[in-house]
Amino acid sequence: MGLSPKDSLQLKEVLQTAVVKCSERCLYQSAKWAAELLDALPEPDLDTMSEAPGSHVHPVFAPNPDPAEADREAQEVGRYLLAKSYFDCKEFERCAAVFLPEPLLASLLATNPNETTNPKGKGKAKAIAAFSSGYTLPEISQKSMFLALYAKVIAGEKHKDEDTEMVMGPQDSGSVINKQLVVVSRFLSKWFAQRKANDGDYPASQGFLEYLYGMVLAKEKNDNLALDYLMQSVRLFPWNWGAWLEITNLVSRVEQASSTGPSSLRLLLNEIARHLPQNIMSFIFHINAAVNLYQQGPGLASSLNGLLGIFPTSSFLLTCKALLYYHSKDLFAAEQEFNKVLALHPQRLDSLDHYSNILYVLNRRPKLAFLAHLCSNIDKFRPESCVVIGNYYSLLSLHEKAVQYFRRALTLDRSCLSAWTLMGHEYVELKNTHAAIESYRRAVDVNQRDYRAWYGLGQTYEVLEMHAYALWYYKKAAGLRPWDSKMWQAVGSCLQKMGRDRDGIKALKRALLADSYYDTAAAAV
Repeated sequence: MGLSPKDSLQLKEVLQTAVVKCSERCLYQSAKWAAELLDALPEPDLDTMSEAPGSHVHPVFAPNPDPAEADREAQEVGRYLLAKSYFDCKEFERCAAVFLPEPLLASLLATNPNETTNPKGKGKAKAIAAFSSGYTLPEISQKSMFLALYAKVIAGEKHKDEDTEMVMGPQDSGSVINKQLVVVSRFLSKWFAQRKANDGDYPASQGFLEYLYGMVLAKEKNDNLALDYLMQSVRLFPWNWGAWLEITNLVSRVEQASSTGPSSLRLLLNEIARHLPQNIMSFIFHINAAVNLYQQGPGLASSLNGLLGIFPTSSFLLTCKALLYYHSKDLFAAEQEFNKVLALHPQRLDSLDHYSNILYVLNRRPKLAFLAHLCSNIDKFRPESCVVIGNYYSLLSLHEKAVQYFRRALTLDRSCLSAWTLMGHEYVELKNTHAAIESYRRAVDVNQRDYRAWYGLGQTYEVLEMHAYALWYYKKAAGLRPWDSKMWQAVGSCLQKMGRDRDGIKALKRALLADSYYDTAAAAV
């Protein structure tokens, strides 16, 4: 797959615009992702372009097409720069207060103008009703509103981490919530309601507030409504990778029988893809989502190679290719792909926890030691670095030390899936089944598609000779990896221990069939 010089220049410009727009709103991870993809795009041949030098105006410098928004942004430029400087200095509450001071938000949430608290019980319903009608939202630009509300969400996450007990401590129930989500959710609900026209359509929007509302709704477990707003966001501005990742997190599987009903179909990859904009971003999203759902096959490999033809040195796409080999059980090819990524981007720590898993399984002790030292020298307080070091200690059978580093990774990021799962493995080695079960359960809470956590739960309950529980978890793992012989062998073994020999034989036959499938899939990649 290749692009003409004109298409390559247009793609370069939209990626540059994406970096600037995401950076303006402090979406740093999305800006980094777009910048890395931009860096992997070969320079277009400008000699073939017909435009005279200096005659082209870059989209970044084009004025806002909405005159009202352009006027608001011009009037707010001083306050916007102040708010962004506060955000960059991690003073999130001060950032939000520049445009949305606390008294204003309190008055919007109160039952009457003189009440600034949000009471419980019946008063709470009155507060919601008062917020829905009777007060108008401030007239500020969408960019400033996004920055203020996003700062509120980040401040809530910061306070949530501060209120959370020590990882796996006696009081760590995982039930602490972000208290700012309800404020941001109600604010955006009213904002969208006010902008809704009589025919049900919204006036022109930039797509970022839809992304923020979808992200908040997803955190509140309102998946269907979250998906609606996230899909609106990627239609309005398809270059925000964070919105695509939120959609990926909502996808449950690739496809499913129609008998499950329309509500569940909305969370299936093939169904969602029909409603997405047809551009290169939806193409990248589909590949990334398929890899996250442990898919293999020549079609997926061909699509990924086509994208690598456009972005030959993209660390993200090369990592996707490595994970594709990994899920196809071709660990040697996966190791080679990660070696290539490490050679091209030696300071990049993203996804190196997956690389360390591969080195651990292949028993590459010197390479894993080198990787652990590399990560420690670059940034020892990144969750990925802690997971890599934990894997190294696990390979040395220093399981207590490994648990210590996995705990450190979770202290830095409670949503680090690898750390939860791997810590469960270490607790199994230490014969601490209670802690292992809790670790695996927390991993499933982070991502219900993690078959390794479901399989770990099955193993742990099998050790406890609770075969009915073990069978249920093994079946969950097998449902996520239907062509993995290891999953079906566990199901078959558990069935035989329960005296269900005929069903056990069927499961073991399925395991034999699965082995041949992965041999074919690995060859296709």
